[in-house]
Amino acid sequence: MSTEIIFEVTEAGEGGYIASALGHGIHTQAETIEKLREMVRDAVNCYFDDPSKAPKLIRLHFVRDEVLAA
Repeated sequence: MSTEIIFEVTEAGEGGYIASALGHGIHTQAETIEKLREMVRDAVNCYFDDPSKAPKLIRLHFVRDEVLAA
């Protein structure tokens, strides 16, 4: 059992957010940050059907891409 799971969160090109767990096949998306938090919790609960094996902490790591023209 791991005590923590980390999700990489990026902005979707068409709007909203995409979250993918590092080291696990868990992916979800939502239109708002608040809804994304709810969707991530739900996805983790579905992935770990045994609650004793689910991580105790969920960390969201926000990644933002910025492009600067020279």
